Amino acid sequence: MRLVILDRDGVINHDSDAYIKNPDEWRPLPGSIEAIAALCKAGYRVAVATNQSGVARGLFDLKVLAAIHDKMHALVDKAGGRIDAIFFCPHGPNSGCECRKPRPGLFREALERFGAQPGETWAIGDQLRDLQAAHAAGCRPILVLSGKGQATMQRGDLPPGTIVRADLAAVATEIAARGAG
Repeated sequence: MRLVILDRDGVINHDSDAYIKNPDEWRPLPGSIEAIAALCKAGYRVAVATNQSGVARGLFDLKVLAAIHDKMHALVDKAGGRIDAIFFCPHGPNSGCECRKPRPGLFREALERFGAQPGETWAIGDQLRDLQAAHAAGCRPILVLSGKGQATMQRGDLPPGTIVRADLAAVATEIAARGAG
């Protein structure tokens, strides 16, 4: 089983410090939808693991979150790809839950659902907490410089073995060519 776990905001779509609160605010980054399709065509299963504290903050509800994700699914489907599952944490930063990144709960859930081996699973994010969660779950972290990736790289202290690439399109081209190994 070849699995790629993607963060959402800043990796697949434009991020906002004011949160993505409705489908109209969700706009894909250039090349990201096609990148997901390319990963699928190369035999990867694609999952999304995303913190969505806007739910806990009352900025949007689960119905709106589902509508945002429906839009993302539709665009990926139209491009010939597929997102096999979306794992999200609706809790606030101080909830102490196991699913909120940098904790690895979402990654462990994805690995279990797909029967994937952590050391063979790529995890792509633009923030340190994405990479920390991936590393804690035993996945192979990749920092993309889209979203908050530039600032994350400048702060440093990335988990050991973190690969840095320009964006999801660059990652997809590379890992689709190299396979799981």
